[in-house]
Amino acid sequence: MSLETLARSDVVTASPDSSIRDVASMMDEEMVGSVVVTEGDEPVGIVTDRDLALAVLVDGDDPESATVQDVMSGTVHTIGVDAGFYDATERMNERNVRRLPVVDDDGSLVGIITLDDLSELLADEQSELVGVIREQRAPY
Repeated sequence: MSLETLARSDVVTASPDSSIRDVASMMDEEMVGSVVVTEGDEPVGIVTDRDLALAVLVDGDDPESATVQDVMSGTVHTIGVDAGFYDATERMNERNVRRLPVVDDDGSLVGIITLDDLSELLADEQSELVGVIREQRAPY
């Protein structure tokens, strides 16, 4: 199954110059743990709720003046829209990330796939397999 059908297309995005307070508010309103940072249609970073917490609580950044660019993960690991479930899990493992922005052939953001999404899909598939086993099992 390709990421085109698995990825969420309603990605929450922000520009690098957005304030971290605004981004935290977006995360709260949209009930997400990350925001993809974009310039135009291309992802250039990602900021997570953990990034924000560490920036403010540990580093002492001012939420009013600090920007997303100050706290975002500078290296954004993306994956192509034609990649599959296994490709996504492998890339997450190799890069030690929980989220992958999904991009088209031009590098434009088209979605996001998260470890939670993949775990949920895997659980659904397991449930389907259990149903098959139960139907085919001999009664005791």
